[in-house]
Amino acid sequence: MSDPASYSNVTEVRTTNLHIELDVDFERHVLCGHVDLALESLKDGLKRVVLDTRDLKFALGQKSDAFGQALEIDLQEAQGAGSRFVVRVEYETSPTASGLQWLAPSQTEGKTHPYLFSQFQAIHCRSAVPCQDSPSIKAPYTARITVPQKLVALMSAISVGETEQEGKKTFAFEQKVSIPSYLVALVVGDLVSKDIGPRSKVWTEREKLEAAAWEFSNTEDYLKTAEDLLTPYEWGRYDVLLLPSSFPYGGMENPCLTFVTPTLLAGDRSLTDVVAHEIAHSWMGNLVTNRTWEHFWLNEGFTVFVERKIIGRLRGEEHRQFSALLGNHALVDSITHFGPQEQEFTKLVQCQHGVDPDDAFSSVPYEKGSQFLYFLELTVGGPALFEPFLKAYVNKFANTTLTTDDFKEFFLNYFKNLPDFDASKLQAIDWTAWFTQPGMPPVEILSKFDDSLAVQSNELAQKWLASAEPEAKASDIEGWSTPQTVAFLEKLTVSEGLNADKLAKMDKVYGLTQSRNSEVRFRWYTLAIKHGYDTVYPNVVSFLKEQGRMKFVRPLFRDLFRAEGVAKQIALDTFSQHREAYHPIASKMIAKDLGLVA
Repeated sequence: MSDPASYSNVTEVRTTNLHIELDVDFERHVLCGHVDLALESLKDGLKRVVLDTRDLKFALGQKSDAFGQALEIDLQEAQGAGSRFVVRVEYETSPTASGLQWLAPSQTEGKTHPYLFSQFQAIHCRSAVPCQDSPSIKAPYTARITVPQKLVALMSAISVGETEQEGKKTFAFEQKVSIPSYLVALVVGDLVSKDIGPRSKVWTEREKLEAAAWEFSNTEDYLKTAEDLLTPYEWGRYDVLLLPSSFPYGGMENPCLTFVTPTLLAGDRSLTDVVAHEIAHSWMGNLVTNRTWEHFWLNEGFTVFVERKIIGRLRGEEHRQFSALLGNHALVDSITHFGPQEQEFTKLVQCQHGVDPDDAFSSVPYEKGSQFLYFLELTVGGPALFEPFLKAYVNKFANTTLTTDDFKEFFLNYFKNLPDFDASKLQAIDWTAWFTQPGMPPVEILSKFDDSLAVQSNELAQKWLASAEPEAKASDIEGWSTPQTVAFLEKLTVSEGLNADKLAKMDKVYGLTQSRNSEVRFRWYTLAIKHGYDTVYPNVVSFLKEQGRMKFVRPLFRDLFRAEGVAKQIALDTFSQHREAYHPIASKMIAKDLGLVA
């Protein structure tokens, strides 16, 4: 099966091991060195190896902005099926490599040393390492990374030693478990660590170390719960890296070293569900991997489903259900965002020929995928039957890749052969509708969730919507969890009946503009922009400048751009002044949102 997002001839040859040796040059903003690719021919008469690259220095063919370029290597002798050989590619990255962000000392917490981090999902590894940049190819890797002496290098692998020479330090790494290229990861900076569990450290700049160690101290609880639900954890270490504020995602499931955004530092551990999500990826995505990005829901839908299972076991089933209710709001937003020309991206299984996977990224594979799995769980008879299936699914597909058809076939065979199971229940599943119908799920799922934790949020929202002069006091939301406050604000956002004056009163009573919780701030600013409460626009701009998480910055830029009055110009000016500080992926997507690129 070919991969529409890769030039590589993955059906003819596969990578069995990678060895990477790179020098990190902070002055020129490049990586320089070589990669050795151990390869196996999948056919007789193999004469050529095609690798994915983007903006790497050597002679290349035609360039594509989305996919980069193909590096075609003619072999001296044709290779037979099963033959193994090694190809070395010496190269240098571009200062504008899409998968790397170089930060000046002024952009770090310490203000003394530079910083580098990678973000290779979906198809950005090719900008740093010439490789078969497709999730269908999984291989172990080793690496040696040379950096300035005062800095530390980490990777999505186990550290196996370091050496010093002539003012530089070389770090060695080994990842024994086979992974796709998008899970190769690198960070270099003035990093320190602290133990947060028997197999976990938190890594960060020293200025954030104590806050991060406290925030993520419940990591082992998540790990143990996931192991109980699924299978033993295979990766050895589970460390957490707190990145600088420009990191464009909430988290990234790099094996052995999860990357997380500093926007999770709420000071009350209320936002650490992101860590549960990334831990769930240790099975769903990292061990069991979608074969192409068209089947991305197999990574993210399963991960969200397992994340909420973890939350349910630790806090109670009602919290799992409440999280799913909030997730539906994100699903509606994503489906609304994609216009008539992009309905393909609202399907669970998508056609992405000629499409940059970044352009298709949304909550759809996460939330629609999770709702489908919840529907399957209800259909077969509940968790007692579905959770053993999850474990069997991981055991079946661990260390491999699969498509949606592979999942469907395994699911049906599993339950048809389950003793005492009524197989007629499976007739209720309209597979075609779930997989290929655009928009919201074909089955109404929302009413099946327990909404008991949303009752207070909905009642308070209704009070504000129903009255021109609602009575309000600070105790209305006293003791609320972050999800309850989020639910309150989201309910108001999708309703009519508010104006700037009401929001001013709400702000005075509840102190929403003073919140330091990123999830609350995001919803409050969204609501304020919708109703023209422009008093908070300077706070919105500050939020857009202080972090680069796409979950927050992209919708807020879009909302400002569409709003009346001065808001559109504020959006354009803020992006113009700050676009170089955003991660390249975020900058590209915001520019598209604002109509600055096609």
